[in-house]
Amino acid sequence: MGQNIIVNKEQMTFTLNTNNSSYQMKVDKYKRLLHTWYGGKISGADYSYLIEVLGRGFSGNPGDVSKEGDRDYTLDLLPQEFPQHGTGDYRINALDLVWENGARGTDFVYKDHKIIGGQPELQGLPHFWTSADNKEAVETLVVVLEDLYSDLELELYYSIFPEYDLIVRSSKITNLGNEEVVLKNIASGALDFINKDFELINFPGRHLKERNASKVELGENIFQIRSTRGTSSHQQNPSLFLQEQGACEDKGEVYGLSLVYSGGFNISCEKDQLGQIRVVAGLDDSNFSWILKNGESFQTPELAMCYSPEGRGELSRNLHRAVNNNLIRSSWSDKRRPVLINNWEATYFDFDKDKIIEIANKAKELNFDLLVLDDGWFGKRDLDISGLGDWIPNETKIGGTLEDLIKDVNELGLDFGIWMEPEMVNEDSDLYRAHPDWALAIPGREPNRSRVQLVLDFSRKDVQDFAISAIDNVLQTGNITYLKWDMNRSLFDLYSHSLPAEKQGELSHRYVLGVYRVLQHLLDNYPDLLIEGCSGGGGRFDLGMLYYTPQIWTSDNTDALDRTRIQHGTSFVYPLSSISAHVSAVPNHQNHRVTPISTRAFTALQGAFGYEMDLSTLSESEQEFTKKFIDFYNKHWETVQKGDYYRLVDPYENTYVTAWENVATDKAEAILTVVYKDLAAAGLAECIKWKGLCKDSDYKLTLYKGSEEFDCGVYSGLDLMVAGILVERGRQNYDSVCYIAEKV
Repeated sequence: MGQNIIVNKEQMTFTLNTNNSSYQMKVDKYKRLLHTWYGGKISGADYSYLIEVLGRGFSGNPGDVSKEGDRDYTLDLLPQEFPQHGTGDYRINALDLVWENGARGTDFVYKDHKIIGGQPELQGLPHFWTSADNKEAVETLVVVLEDLYSDLELELYYSIFPEYDLIVRSSKITNLGNEEVVLKNIASGALDFINKDFELINFPGRHLKERNASKVELGENIFQIRSTRGTSSHQQNPSLFLQEQGACEDKGEVYGLSLVYSGGFNISCEKDQLGQIRVVAGLDDSNFSWILKNGESFQTPELAMCYSPEGRGELSRNLHRAVNNNLIRSSWSDKRRPVLINNWEATYFDFDKDKIIEIANKAKELNFDLLVLDDGWFGKRDLDISGLGDWIPNETKIGGTLEDLIKDVNELGLDFGIWMEPEMVNEDSDLYRAHPDWALAIPGREPNRSRVQLVLDFSRKDVQDFAISAIDNVLQTGNITYLKWDMNRSLFDLYSHSLPAEKQGELSHRYVLGVYRVLQHLLDNYPDLLIEGCSGGGGRFDLGMLYYTPQIWTSDNTDALDRTRIQHGTSFVYPLSSISAHVSAVPNHQNHRVTPISTRAFTALQGAFGYEMDLSTLSESEQEFTKKFIDFYNKHWETVQKGDYYRLVDPYENTYVTAWENVATDKAEAILTVVYKDLAAAGLAECIKWKGLCKDSDYKLTLYKGSEEFDCGVYSGLDLMVAGILVERGRQNYDSVCYIAEKV
């Protein structure tokens, strides 16, 4: 083993090292596991000297400690690795359970530890991974704790990815005794900070306005982000940044947390009576309980923790690399994504075969790669009120068999993709009439509906098996290379007809595990299939889904200006390769704004690129621009999808512009894009500094304005980064310009 994990048996410390960070915990004299350090790289000394052990009023002492007469030792104030209910700690906790007699609480102490090579696989859950030939680069520490008063065992996992400054955590509890216990809460991980003063950045939003980067000052209270919707949701994202006061894109200590989970979640942050800060992250406990009988275990989802001493930007870039290289399982993780045309905003439900072929013909003429047939191709589905669950092609509507339609599109030179919503059902469907008990609904009550649909109970294996069979039947119809997996409502009516009363609290998590099982089937059996996740846009955009689906429809809002903000917030955690972005029609269908096609294209370039509109409505000049822009994408896709991303001008803070930059991994090329949010008369031109270039190299600059291209001369990388450039002024509302810097 390497030096990523250092165990000092004399001082009983465990020090975890990445390239630029260290994380330390210590077994103290009472065998409790204390947290002593997380931050910049340290020597490996015992950092418990930073902890003051001093009793205070109304902070009690654990039973075994008080018996020895120690009145200063209190877990209500000490930094702990995995705080629990029942130890006299009144702060937010990572573990709470109920015993058969109704009592609550545990008191775990150190038992053992082990170090293993690589990253353990979590059965049934998405997880970070290491390739078989690279296991030595990653080490995992497993700390085993035991409850003082029972036969419960708790394992804490810490996997070290040094090159990304990333530590991946999870926890697993096992009942080795005969008494049945009920878990009420178990977190993936917790963090205690003694002497830190943080600003928090979270990512709230709503449908059509997802993941707005929002700063929060933490007072002596509890700040909580959570989803009770059964999914990670549009309203919150299972990610949190903590940054020292004054930190920005390029400087200051920043910590980033993100759960590898797609269900309801809870990330809570508390500043206690002494100003100490605790963060606890895990699945949503408001709808959760889990029975553990003898020999049974519960494994939590993973929590990714990343550290940067040099601002938010470097933290984001490290997360992007980690997700692309060590989380996404799809064979598409490092491939050029096809330029697609999706028919949804072109036709909605109103289409026939002639219209689809018309769109396909125009797409081929403009050099697209893939046509995606969206909602409305199956069952009784001319509106959104019926047909969901009946995944049988409507041959009357599509003018023959689905196989024939696929062949016709393929013969034009395009690949074929298709939309499905496997988790949903309409009451007006053959599936619901045959299996009403397959829908989540409370007996004796009228179900809550959303979008006139109900949710299938994916906690049931028979429902999962039906979904697998239905998707298999569609995918095996013909040469389908792309699947869009949608989910257009949240979970209500949390009742499963297949679970006994005492297990209804397990439903939400079992549902997510069921979705993962079906997605894993697709990964295993269709390795070349490109799957795009979707939940009314970005309602389930999380690391858990990215394990299975390398790109996610970022928002149902395709307006270019709104997308600059949505994609800005999304980029804090998620790589551009995962951000599905399309050029759409104007006036925009969501907010009716009119933006130039060049701005729509340059904004959509910051992700998995495509169009979603009726291509026949494009003017001749717009068609010519589209052909040129697809060539532009084909030339520069690696810089965008694989390169380093820099947020240059914050769309929330600058009145007039927002700007971003993509830099190739070898620094041979960079793309700087500026979008004008507003125009100002007689003001100063914007001066923007490049980032990430090779300071000792010269770069040839080319300016792209609409369809025009201009040579801007040669500049040194140093000058571009230190002095910057004056950006061309906008010439119309919501204008944009793009610069390419190529090393000479």
